Amino acid sequence: MPGTTATRTAYRTCPLCEATCGLTLTIADGRVTHARGDRDHVFSHGFVCPKGAAFPQLLADPDRLRRPLLRIDGTLREVGWDEAFAAVEAGLSAARQAGGPDAVAAYLGNPNVHTIAGGLYAGPLLRALGTRNVFSASTVDQMPKHVSSGYLYGDPNAIPVPDLDHTDLLVLLGANPWESNGSLCTAPDFPGRLRALQARGGRFLVVDPRRTRTAAAADEHLPIRPGTDALLLFAVVHTLFDEDLVRLGRLAEHVTGLDDVRDLAGAFAPERVADRCAVPAPRIRELARELAAAPTAAVYGRIGTCTVAFGTLTSWLVDVVNVLTGNLDRPGGAMFPLAAHQRTRAAGPGRGFRTGRWASRVRGLPEVKGELPVATLADEIDTPGEGRVRALITVAGNPVLSTANSARLDRALASLDFMVSVDPYLNETTRHADVVLPPPDPARAGHYDFAFLTLAVRNVASYSPPVLPMEPDGLDECDILARLTLIAAGQGAAADPAGLHEHLLGQVLADAADVLNRPADELRTLVAGDRPPERLLDARLRLGPYGDRFGQRPDGLTLTRLLDQPHGVDLGALRPRLPEVLRTPSGTVELCPPPIAADVARLRAARDAPPEGFVLVGRRHLRSNNSWMHNVPALVKGRDRCTLQVHPEDAAKLGLAAGDDARVSSRVGAVVVPVEVTADTMPGVVSLPHGWGHDVPGTRQSVARAHPGVNSNVLTDETAVDPLSGNVVLNGIPVRVEPA
Repeated sequence: MPGTTATRTAYRTCPLCEATCGLTLTIADGRVTHARGDRDHVFSHGFVCPKGAAFPQLLADPDRLRRPLLRIDGTLREVGWDEAFAAVEAGLSAARQAGGPDAVAAYLGNPNVHTIAGGLYAGPLLRALGTRNVFSASTVDQMPKHVSSGYLYGDPNAIPVPDLDHTDLLVLLGANPWESNGSLCTAPDFPGRLRALQARGGRFLVVDPRRTRTAAAADEHLPIRPGTDALLLFAVVHTLFDEDLVRLGRLAEHVTGLDDVRDLAGAFAPERVADRCAVPAPRIRELARELAAAPTAAVYGRIGTCTVAFGTLTSWLVDVVNVLTGNLDRPGGAMFPLAAHQRTRAAGPGRGFRTGRWASRVRGLPEVKGELPVATLADEIDTPGEGRVRALITVAGNPVLSTANSARLDRALASLDFMVSVDPYLNETTRHADVVLPPPDPARAGHYDFAFLTLAVRNVASYSPPVLPMEPDGLDECDILARLTLIAAGQGAAADPAGLHEHLLGQVLADAADVLNRPADELRTLVAGDRPPERLLDARLRLGPYGDRFGQRPDGLTLTRLLDQPHGVDLGALRPRLPEVLRTPSGTVELCPPPIAADVARLRAARDAPPEGFVLVGRRHLRSNNSWMHNVPALVKGRDRCTLQVHPEDAAKLGLAAGDDARVSSRVGAVVVPVEVTADTMPGVVSLPHGWGHDVPGTRQSVARAHPGVNSNVLTDETAVDPLSGNVVLNGIPVRVEPA
């Protein structure tokens, strides 16, 4: 009919946070015009947050890069892909010739775990580089949980999640899912699941120095002094032993080290830690009794417990409490998901987990999970000598805003011999790059959540094919990373990525051939998928725990089945998985690992230390995800969110009123920021959100520049790290606050 525009509907998983909600997209004239929650999605059931609803604006952002940029005579200019990759080959080769493989560093940002390319091709790229200087956002927000899981279970990726839909009592520490949508715990409509918990007669408690939106909705909010969660949890452990409340249940045959934990807990009676935590001793004891008496219970700690000086100890103690109350690996407790792409193995002893296979050149910080703490990246660039980092590859990262003492890192990046960034924006970090390689927007790429489905509170699977074709000058991110991998492997900028795609598929099929005792060539003929990542995904699904095993189980999972069910496939509630998940040398949950036990002395010293003056903590907002959505108008509209929250008593003492500018300073820097006076923050604690600071020259993000805020990481100290994980301390930072 003349004058009408044909529209169609497509379904996909939202890639903008960890919740993995289903979206229903309206497409007209070759663009996504509207996004709403997919009511038929098996996991999210129609829930959508403001980020998902703003998906069309994100795709249509005019500041998004669509062709490669190359620095020519000091200016970044658009060029073709071949010219850009040739420049990458020249720059990386020069750095390697001057300083060897470790002269090239790599940094992987948070959005890598939101893309299928990051899940499949980041690993091969790092292996091809052969450098020990690998850094990522993991040592900004989550490495303590990997380390504690590695020591407890032998696998750093075996992270238990609270069984939200079945628990009777949930204790959240340092977590604010009303704003974050959940983290290291994939749960669409996390707030709705907490309301359902209350509706069925359960309770949830929030332990946090701020009265967050989650704390306001909780049955109880326990304010706590920042950075003292480990003391609180150890006091709970002490009480469980002291009052004979330890009940391992079916875990008894799978746990060793119980007596060692009892001995360590002796120094942390509630009465010894109450003043330091600002939680009364009787309430700590009662909390232990409640956890022991509840039919089912789960303790869950997140970023506020990881980004502190005792991040690994706190993460460990979360699981220790779940073990001692018999709530690990049982319905309603903390359980281990099983994603469709995961490989399962027979139960039995494994190699275990260790750190420190190598150390950073300048500060001697230990390797963890194949990477070094990003807190020392600037050291490795700034410090002359053999092994100095001369070149850097960043993939979907903005460490100039997200890492400690970011002003120093900003200066260090400017001194590099060469830098290449895979990123859709010219942001605070990529403005230093000599080459910027932009991936296509998310609507033009397939999507499968390799990371988040291993952390889901229910076992599900879904795949979203591209809903729009590639733009004429676009290049799939899998091909971008494949070409970088080939350059790193010495095959040159002109090497065809098809060979690498087929090589990676061949590796998966070789594993399948060994397991199924069938020829790999025969299995290759059965693989489905129009694109390389789809074929890799199909092979992994077929070999996974629910897979069809290449035709042996006709009703099993395949890529074709996921394509036929765009709202996802429900694979069932979480089920007990011990001892299957254990890879410790003993084949048990090793409850008192020696490296963790050795760090308890540091906590004992902190127990008796006098409180600091003002300390700074971060905060989340539902419309933000770190720094990478501040260029979307719908997500930055409204009142200024980058404010310093100050308790009324502190504001009065400092002579500050709402709207005044305060100067906040630390050992490494200072910022001036508007004040928000609120009783939601504890006295002695001030709060500033992270991810802002969009006022530096050389970026091309017009909306973000109009809403710059201040960069909280100008204040964080790169020398303050959790020693077991290398995670930088971003919460509980000593600061001085005064009128500007």
